[in-house]
Amino acid sequence: MFALIGDADSVELKLTVPDSDQRSTAMALGMDPLDAEIRMVYFFDTPDLRLNQAGVVVRARRVQRKGDDAVVKLRPVVPSELPDELRASPNLVVEVDAMPGGYVCSASLKASLGTTDVRKVALGNRPLRKLFTKEQRAFYAAHAPDGIALDDLTLLGPILVLKLKFKPKDYDQKLVAELWNYPDNSRILELSTKCAPEDAMRVALGARAFLRDRGVDLSSEQQTKTKTALDYFSKALAE
Repeated sequence: MFALIGDADSVELKLTVPDSDQRSTAMALGMDPLDAEIRMVYFFDTPDLRLNQAGVVVRARRVQRKGDDAVVKLRPVVPSELPDELRASPNLVVEVDAMPGGYVCSASLKASLGTTDVRKVALGNRPLRKLFTKEQRAFYAAHAPDGIALDDLTLLGPILVLKLKFKPKDYDQKLVAELWNYPDNSRILELSTKCAPEDAMRVALGARAFLRDRGVDLSSEQQTKTKTALDYFSKALAE
């Protein structure tokens, strides 16, 4: 993990909170849900998740009162093995996500969109490929399984997400809380904080101590938002 961190642009430390502890955690950290930003997250894959199996994630988001965005993500990656031209792109972010029990390094190629672009695609009024730049389409083609074009993908979603950025009292690091609400009424609450690679150990130890002091359980089974979403919609399609 530390070898990957050394070549990454940033580190994101994550923790998912079990259903039974979500309310108490929100109260302990002083979270105000009325300050949260509303998002709609859309994934695109084959019904049997062939992209996900190849380590490719295609995602788009609508954000309340802001522009949409789209990303093509590859994971896991080894930063030093990425092509120099791609690594130099201002649109590429190489990040290590770390949570209790695991970590993964990903390369995300992002693009900003207008406020109605994703909705047009979701309604079937615009081809999916139009959401992505030439650079993103080339990145996708280099890593997606052969024979699967962007316009061949199936919409999986959306997921309603509430995102809250806040700074708890007596803690020097900003936190982000994301509440993902799935169509079956299940929820994932994820806490996270980002830092520079050189600060990863200090921030991780500080976050661990702070959350423990607030009574947050750090030993619960961890869930990943993307995998949960993809598995849910893939199963729904099969049924």
